[in-house]
Amino acid sequence: MDNDDVISCLNDLIETCKDGEYGFRTLAEHAKADSLRQVFQTRAQDCQRGASELQACVVRLGGKAETTSSAAGTLHRGWIDVKSALGGGDLSLLNECERGEDVALKSYREAMKEPLPADIAETVRKQYEGAKRNHDQIRTLRDAEKAKA
Repeated sequence: MDNDDVISCLNDLIETCKDGEYGFRTLAEHAKADSLRQVFQTRAQDCQRGASELQACVVRLGGKAETTSSAAGTLHRGWIDVKSALGGGDLSLLNECERGEDVALKSYREAMKEPLPADIAETVRKQYEGAKRNHDQIRTLRDAEKAKA
């Protein structure tokens, strides 16, 4: 894999991180439960740190790091706004959040299949593990919220 391909792969993951950061912030704005709002805010910060870490890798490789989220992420946040306006509640937010986390996991799995330099592959693997923990936490919160309904 040449340098440009590595940079492209990392920039795709940066978009994924930015989607997560902005998505979690949107969810925090709409969450009714304070505890859920805090979870979303913390996850947004985690995604922001992940993006910064990947951006540093891109710069180190001599590339221009992505700074924005994807068009699909923007649409998903718009959908969250609509569902919230229609009274979807925290369960609806958690369902949408899990969908977003599924997309993030897929992006990381695809990146881990690439022949990345060892240090970058390790960074991607660690971030994947964090995304997996996020996903599992959101699923647990969703299942608990579903049990209340």
